[in-house]
Amino acid sequence: MNYFVEGLQGSGKSTLVERIAKNHRGYTAIHEGDYSPVELAWCAYVSHKEYQEILDKYNEIRSDIELNSYIEKDHVVICYTQVITDIPGFHKDLEQYEIYNGRVAFDEFKRIVLSRYGAWSGDKMIFECSLFQNIIEEMILFRDASDKEIIGFYREIREALKDNNFRIIYLETEDIKKSIDIIRRERSDDQGNELWFPMMLKFFDESPYAKNHGVTGEAAMLEHFRHRQELELQICSEVFSDRCEVLQSKRYREEDI
Repeated sequence: MNYFVEGLQGSGKSTLVERIAKNHRGYTAIHEGDYSPVELAWCAYVSHKEYQEILDKYNEIRSDIELNSYIEKDHVVICYTQVITDIPGFHKDLEQYEIYNGRVAFDEFKRIVLSRYGAWSGDKMIFECSLFQNIIEEMILFRDASDKEIIGFYREIREALKDNNFRIIYLETEDIKKSIDIIRRERSDDQGNELWFPMMLKFFDESPYAKNHGVTGEAAMLEHFRHRQELELQICSEVFSDRCEVLQSKRYREEDI
């Protein structure tokens, strides 16, 4: 069996992934930024030619890059956020090779996503937000796709997953603003300066969706999260009804796990 742990930011996905891994010895927990056979968030997705160019350009940390790189037929996945370096511009440079934030044509984006889900046949894996969050944020904020189009795409994803053994555990957030306020405090420095929230708000405000719809600010972003959760729960119900369990964020019991 495999598990996809999904939910909004601050719903407790990382904590639940670790709790499931603790209760299921021999399983591998895969967090955002780790190498994943299905998800590419925080990873560069490059051709072999581009990979060699990157190694040549950053030759002084070549071994660190190679240590965090994974060859997949005609592409290489570089988990570049795992490379610790003070070389100016390295992470920003590698960021351009991600598939998210409108960086590739939509048809190519869909092809990559569907091909990776279709090629996967793993076992005993626990994935953190590797099915909903990044794809749905991409389709709403950067592709301005309708709910109908997004649900249709997830029907294609379900078909690509075929008969893989998996369960989706969705953490539903009852009070989204309260949950966001908590992680705003948690993701601050020692002086109380917020680190995550300004970056997240800037990401939302500068998205094509926000600009196209003339929305900005915290209230608009919270409304986006409300809509996203509603849509994700609809996908759970309509596309993955036989594979999904919904738990209340941070209010589930040990026996639920």
